[in-house]
Amino acid sequence: MTHPKIAFMGAGSVVFTQGLLADLFAFPELGDAHIALHDIDPERLGTARAAAEYIAAQRGSRATVTAHEERRAALADADFVINIVQIGMGEATRTDFDVPAEHGLRQTIGDTLGIGGVFRALRTFPFLKALGEDMAELCPDAWLLNYTNPMAMNVQYLTAATGLTKVVGLCHSVYWTMNDLAKLVNVPFEEITYRAAGVNHQAWVLRFEHEGRDLYPVLDSLIASDPELRRRVRVDMYRRLGYYPTETSEHSSEYVPWYLRHDTEIERLRLPIGAYVGIVDDNVTEYQRTRKALQSGSPLLVEGTMEYAPQIIHSMVTGTPRTVYGNVPNRGLIDNLPAHGVVEVPCLVDGSGVQPTRAGSLPPQLAALNRTYLSANDLVVRAALEDEPRHIRHAAMVDPATAAALPVERIWELCDAMVRAHSERLQPGLRTLLGS
Repeated sequence: MTHPKIAFMGAGSVVFTQGLLADLFAFPELGDAHIALHDIDPERLGTARAAAEYIAAQRGSRATVTAHEERRAALADADFVINIVQIGMGEATRTDFDVPAEHGLRQTIGDTLGIGGVFRALRTFPFLKALGEDMAELCPDAWLLNYTNPMAMNVQYLTAATGLTKVVGLCHSVYWTMNDLAKLVNVPFEEITYRAAGVNHQAWVLRFEHEGRDLYPVLDSLIASDPELRRRVRVDMYRRLGYYPTETSEHSSEYVPWYLRHDTEIERLRLPIGAYVGIVDDNVTEYQRTRKALQSGSPLLVEGTMEYAPQIIHSMVTGTPRTVYGNVPNRGLIDNLPAHGVVEVPCLVDGSGVQPTRAGSLPPQLAALNRTYLSANDLVVRAALEDEPRHIRHAAMVDPATAAALPVERIWELCDAMVRAHSERLQPGLRTLLGS
């Protein structure tokens, strides 16, 4: 694989695309890669291409960059496919927050579980099915590296609905959590030893050491001496569950029933309701800034992001062994979680591909939370696979934060409202309104 072709789906997410390209072009061995960019928005696609060519020139890369409004042209003969598509973009995201808020439901990020995660998945599934069909025809040996949320739902659907086997979901939460923890205990990140496992955005730090010394007691002392640290959801969860969660407090608050329902907890733990809408606005501002800079010939400051996809591609092209965290079908990797669910575990990567490693059994309190998460995921995936709109409501009923906030009649009313709002983006069989 001397000239790998790397296809980007949703390349118009220019800011994230830039970071991935900066990482890719930092590897001299990938200097002859073919970067095939695809997006359905011509303006964003043109901006992505200009940014890619700029970054390649700045990094001294000889990469070939092509842009394609037609997906199949980008996929033809690809070795790797990176999916960063967001169906509906900012408009759909605002709907995911505004409609639930009208029904009395609070969200912070809304992209993984909860009503926001459910409907983000349902409007993404039709695209994933079409992508899988195209890949089976045009690049059957390619690896699909998925960044699109909700990660676990999307990977479960991809493997069940498309038959693709070379699929891994990638997220930076474990890496950045361990970076933050290393800084907190004042140990260089390069010197810590860690292991995590669980599900995406709700994995757990099972091992946290420095030169054979357990660093959890150091963390405990810091938390005990700093009341501000105790005003974080993930710290509150760690104190009660015994293991640190690998996602931010904003995310973590949405996957359990204990926080968003209560005004006192929102104040105590400083939870920013609707935070993701502001992130969407910031991304639009950053895109516009990038576009103007490219049009005017002004310099762009583009830094590497340490994302996993470029590392995986480099390892598979060169045979360099690495360990990354990936989201893959369970199939015995974590004993006390469902086999059909998607789990996040360490994966070994080299020239032979991505090989997940077995984590054994999680502590029972952690597995209990993960099983609830995976139960909601399974119902969403089954709704699409079986064309069963009732399973959308069942998933919302099972979801911890939704069930804590709303009575069941109100949950069904909310699901009808969300179906109406997103109807044109859902597969036809899921557009049925069921009432309360």
